[in-house]
Amino acid sequence: MTGAIGLLGGLARPLLFRLPPETAHGLTIAALRLAAFLPPPKPDPRLAVNAFGVDFPNPLGLAAGFDKEAEVVRALFALGFGFVEVGALTPRPQRGNPPPRLFRLRADAALINRMGFNNRGYEAARARLAARPVAGVVGVNIGPNRDSADRFADFALGVKIFAPLASYFSINVSSPNTPGLRDLQRREALDALAARVIEARDQATPRRPALIKIAPDLDLRALDDVVAVALARGVDGLIVANTTTARPASLNDPLAREEGGLSGRPLFAPSTRLLARTYLRAGGALPLIGCGGVEDAETALAKLEAGATLVQIYTALIYRGPRVIGDILAGIRRALEARGLSDIAALVGTRAREWAAGDE
Repeated sequence: MTGAIGLLGGLARPLLFRLPPETAHGLTIAALRLAAFLPPPKPDPRLAVNAFGVDFPNPLGLAAGFDKEAEVVRALFALGFGFVEVGALTPRPQRGNPPPRLFRLRADAALINRMGFNNRGYEAARARLAARPVAGVVGVNIGPNRDSADRFADFALGVKIFAPLASYFSINVSSPNTPGLRDLQRREALDALAARVIEARDQATPRRPALIKIAPDLDLRALDDVVAVALARGVDGLIVANTTTARPASLNDPLAREEGGLSGRPLFAPSTRLLARTYLRAGGALPLIGCGGVEDAETALAKLEAGATLVQIYTALIYRGPRVIGDILAGIRRALEARGLSDIAALVGTRAREWAAGDE
């Protein structure tokens, strides 16, 4: 793995870590633009997954937040991802929160962000995806503008605009950085939103799956409500989970008190418990994407065993570079071989009860 893609790893990573996080991120995106011509690795049929009617070459995806503007999807597939989620995107361009708004907690292998849905809007991303179609699974993470008069309409518009280009939608009601957004996870609000989104999904051509991305900070009653609404309204799946506003006592980095959503290693255990509890409540009726703290094959396998059909990473890519992708996929392959299993579906949920009963 050389050239522009190599900027994410090897000797370049220590140099990037000397720069402010958002500056380093911008340079990485710029470098990846130069690698759009590289082909993705040959898929391993043993790692193929079908979820919510979509075929994935492997179960490992990149979570939203890295390629906000859908600028480097081709290069990300060249790294080996089975799917890439772009965004979050909003109807109108939005500057987001003032910098600094992204912080590395190196002592904790974590990040805190309070970006605030900074992006150039639906139309800019739509034009970019339409101009350079990709042969891969692309999720589109959509949200409302901060000053929107009708947040439900913002989500429905995203489904309409991106239906010809997206493989699935991620309905983002769980970012902690847009005031009031997490209130949409409450039962009545979520039910009304889900009805609007599913109506847009069913009217769009072609019809694309719509998933809801939830917060890791939900209590069990709120989780019951989310699952009940998702099942009743015909939501295609859930993404568990977004960043957390909690600050575990285990955090050591002096930046730990910065405001925003915490991701990375400290999020692994709580998000995986929530994932398992979601899986058990859904009874297998909702495919789940496990996200939060995945950094190696062991943590990826734990997500699958807790109930995830697919797994996403982000923070680990920052700290470990692109080699983490191949390492995770190789580890999953070895686990299948060691257990005599023919496909990933046989792993899903095998330790859900154990994880669900874990300590808070």
